[in-house]
Amino acid sequence: MSEHNQRVVDQFTRWAKPFADLPIHAETSAMALTIAACAPTPDMNILDVACGPGILACTLAQHACHVSGIDITPAMIAQAQAREAATSLKNLKWYVGDAMALPFEDGSFDCVTTRYSFHHMRNPAASLLEMKRVCREGGRIVVIDATPSPDTQSAYDEMERLRDASHTSALTLEQLRRIGADAELREILVDGYRLEACLDTLADAEDMPALITMFDTDIASGADQIGVDARHVGDGIHFHFPVSIVAWES
Repeated sequence: MSEHNQRVVDQFTRWAKPFADLPIHAETSAMALTIAACAPTPDMNILDVACGPGILACTLAQHACHVSGIDITPAMIAQAQAREAATSLKNLKWYVGDAMALPFEDGSFDCVTTRYSFHHMRNPAASLLEMKRVCREGGRIVVIDATPSPDTQSAYDEMERLRDASHTSALTLEQLRRIGADAELREILVDGYRLEACLDTLADAEDMPALITMFDTDIASGADQIGVDARHVGDGIHFHFPVSIVAWES
C-alpha cells in the first residue's frame, strides 16, 4: 500500500463510526439530488466507489437490482455491513479495494458512482478512467464532491488538510468537468448543493486550534477566502461545503 493510501486508511479507520453517524452524510435534499443524478432503475447493477460507510450504496439499493460498494478502508466496509444489517436489503455486496485498480471486469455495471472521494485521491482522473472501464457502454458515471471556486481553491485545500491529513486537493467544477471530457465521457448533468456543517463535529481535538484560528481570521476579514461562508453561531463555527454533481454517459 502506498504511503498516501495508508494515510487514507489511518484517517478513516479512526473516523469510521463518527463519519457514518454524521447526519450531513445522509441529508435529505442532498441525497435526493444525488439519487436523481444516478437515475437508478429496478434492473440496474450499480457500483459505488470509495463507498465509505455505505450510506449512498444502501440508498441506491432501494431503487436498483444490485449495488456493490468498494472502499480501501476495512473499518468503513464494516460500517457499511452494519448499515445493511440494520435494513431489510438483500441486494448489496461489499469489497475492500483500491479505486485506482477496481477488481471488476470491463463493462460490469450500468452505473458507477463515487461521493466525497476525489479530494482524497492523488490522481482522480485515473480513478475516473477506472470507473469508465467497469461501466458498460451507454451507462452512467456520477461524481459528487466538494468543488471550491478557482479563487478559493488554495485556501479551501489548506483548511481541509488541517482537519484531514488524507486530503489531497479538491477540484474546481471546471477541473472536474475537464477530466470527464478528457476521458471522452459525454456530460449529461451538472447540479450541486451546499452542505452545512459544524466544525466541532468534523475534526480531532488536536486540530481544532489551528482550524479555529483560520476560520476566525476569515470570518473577521469578511472576505470568505475559504469559500465556505463561515460564521459563528451558538454552538460554534458553521460553514458550507460547496458540492457539485456531475453525471456522464460512458
